[in-house]
Amino acid sequence: MDAVTLHVRDLDLMTRYYRDALSLAVLPTPDTLALPDGARLAETVVLGRGATPLVVLHRTPGLPVPGRREAGLFHTAVLFDDEPGLAHALASVATTAPSTFVGSADHLVSQAFYFTDPEGNGVELYADRPRDAWGWDENGVRMDTIHLDPNAFLADHLSDASRELLSGPRAEAGERSPGTGGAGGAGGAVVGHVHLQVGDVPTARSFYVDALGFEETANVPGALFVSAGGYHHHMAMNTWNSRGAGPRASSLGLGKVSITVPGADDVGALRERLARAAVATEDDGAVLRFEDPWRNFVEVRADR
Repeated sequence: MDAVTLHVRDLDLMTRYYRDALSLAVLPTPDTLALPDGARLAETVVLGRGATPLVVLHRTPGLPVPGRREAGLFHTAVLFDDEPGLAHALASVATTAPSTFVGSADHLVSQAFYFTDPEGNGVELYADRPRDAWGWDENGVRMDTIHLDPNAFLADHLSDASRELLSGPRAEAGERSPGTGGAGGAGGAVVGHVHLQVGDVPTARSFYVDALGFEETANVPGALFVSAGGYHHHMAMNTWNSRGAGPRASSLGLGKVSITVPGADDVGALRERLARAAVATEDDGAVLRFEDPWRNFVEVRADR
């Protein structure tokens, strides 16, 4: 999974949240970045860790706020390399924007903390348990939702270097730059998965499993989890708030889900599957673009 693109109303506010609270760094905006119609490069901010973009913010103030029961983004899930890196980000949010915290859970395969950004987009920060600790059966990967105490997690995993960085003189002066890592032990992170709100699970399965080629890894009431390569899930689709939702109108929130596949042959095979499924695509030779049944925009490119 590559960077998730969000349409935002207040670019400065959202940049501060993802940079200062979630401890991401502002990265150079590449000239080759595909912009939505009417967007300008100066109104775009890319945030991530190291050289890895995780979130792309496009200022698009003319769009309406999506309704809670509409299809769209449930959350963008940022996967940290390890528990100390996750703890650093968690402590950063607790210090900078504690009111955005909405919950936490031990999912057996991972430990996760949930937030809502200032414009209502869901965010998950998580770290995986080792793959050899994941359980599988005839129904797929075993996941659960078990109480996870954020304070206990911080006590167990927040490093002394992170404590010093987050509480030092520069932090008190409002000059923290935790997204740069370094002494704070922030570490690396990637987009681990993207979770969508959709209208119904069977249609989601038909599109994301049968047409796109993901493997179904779990099916719980009102939700479907899918992945590639034996991961617990790279995408999920649920109807918990959005059962019966139809195609999205243009709105703030999710702009684009981006996926990288190993090679050009994989893009070609996907193009053929989508054609058989009568899904319209745009193909410029490097990137394949299309919409899911709820008008969530997806683009797929080859890694090499």
